[in-house]
Amino acid sequence: MMADRVDDYLFIIIGATGDLTSRKLLPALYHLQQGPLGSGHGLILGVSRSQLSDEAFREQAVSDLLSGGLEEGDVGGWASRTLFFQPAESDAEDYRALKERIEQLESEHDLPGNRAFYLALPPEASRPVLDAMCEGGLNRGPGWTRIIMEKPFGRDLASAEELDARLHRDFEEDQIYRIDHYLGKETVQNLLVFRFANPVFEALWNRDRVESVHITVAEDLGVGTRAPYYDASGALRDMVQNHLTQLLCLAAMEVPARFDAGAIRTEKIKVVRSVRPIAPEDVVLGRYEQGMVHDEEVPGYLQEEGVPEESGTETFAALRLSIDNWRWQGVPFYLRTGKRLPRRLTRLTVTFRSAPVALFGGRGEVPSSNVLAVTLQPDEGFDLEFEVKQPGEGMHLATQRLDFDYESAFSSLPDAYETLLQDVVRGDQTLFVHTDEVESSWRLYTPLLEADLTLHGYPAGSWGPEASRRLADDGGHPWPEEGEEAGA
Repeated sequence: MMADRVDDYLFIIIGATGDLTSRKLLPALYHLQQGPLGSGHGLILGVSRSQLSDEAFREQAVSDLLSGGLEEGDVGGWASRTLFFQPAESDAEDYRALKERIEQLESEHDLPGNRAFYLALPPEASRPVLDAMCEGGLNRGPGWTRIIMEKPFGRDLASAEELDARLHRDFEEDQIYRIDHYLGKETVQNLLVFRFANPVFEALWNRDRVESVHITVAEDLGVGTRAPYYDASGALRDMVQNHLTQLLCLAAMEVPARFDAGAIRTEKIKVVRSVRPIAPEDVVLGRYEQGMVHDEEVPGYLQEEGVPEESGTETFAALRLSIDNWRWQGVPFYLRTGKRLPRRLTRLTVTFRSAPVALFGGRGEVPSSNVLAVTLQPDEGFDLEFEVKQPGEGMHLATQRLDFDYESAFSSLPDAYETLLQDVVRGDQTLFVHTDEVESSWRLYTPLLEADLTLHGYPAGSWGPEASRRLADDGGHPWPEEGEEAGA
């Protein structure tokens, strides 16, 4: 669980000159050290192959922070007090030198030896860095040592098991923080509060009252500059195996015995293990083609820079899942994600069963199902649809909404990385992914990666292939967003 106080620490970013560091990690650490993490004294040591001095690294960091929207204020002072740099290749000699630099900084700044290593690296670069770290003696220290791993955690079940075996050779599980930034979003965490702190909803959260559940993670952007990475991954690996599965677990899990990392992980793992093996006919894969997004013509995936002409990578995936347990037996869960869809949207939609008797049917009025839509980004909040009588003569029904908007209630929300990096330093693993979660998830999806599934084309700016629409419609549970206009 989260400590009451933040210990003094050294935060080491391996891959410190990359895009992730400039866009996410440094802004998050800057904000945290002005707030909750300020109770602990933290230094940041950047590590990469670049031959930079401390001063050059600081200048670049300040430039990135200011161009990212931070006001000038004390950014320069913070950088001069907090940021340091050490060049290193992926070999043991350089990492022994890194260890000496770490010990020097800890001695000069009176730090107790608590170290967090963030591997801000492509997946293929992690193995040699892990080897070099451990050969250089950096898997243990005078205080705590924690290692943060970026997704994807392997490419399939075999590679995930291999990576976990490598990690566990030199690190204990309580040292490993597998980061999925979706779990750091306030609204994702609020799913737990929404369900378990509001008995009125939890009492309805089961097969007796719920007809279907839809989870959509839509992106309006294409692959951009990430084509080499994305083409080696695709929608199943990049989004379904981690982000959507985590949302599925939070939506479907049982009430944990306690609100701590171990109890929550136990219930999440139960969900994944209860999912029935996914049949090929319950999966639709797609790839975007030329089309219009926000009234702008955009190229198809195969025309994007860096994408091989012969690519067979999917940019869209829709799945129908069945959870074989007492709570959810018979309730279909629909997962959908894709690039170049009409708009950016992450939403969980729960459709409740209709009234058992059409009490108003004889008057020509059939009430709609109650629908709860929890929007996780953007415009975070929720809407609950319900039926009312329209004023006037006759029994005429109208659908109305109760809604809650996070920004209106609480102003701005912290960035997901702020939440997760704070938890790393505090030693709270609740929002991080356990090795059993990773392997159970890959066990579920690896057969799909190995299957010969049809790749359907869809125009950019649409909600995906027609086959994905039929996947939901055939079960009588159409995608809730299909009737919405882009940008709504």
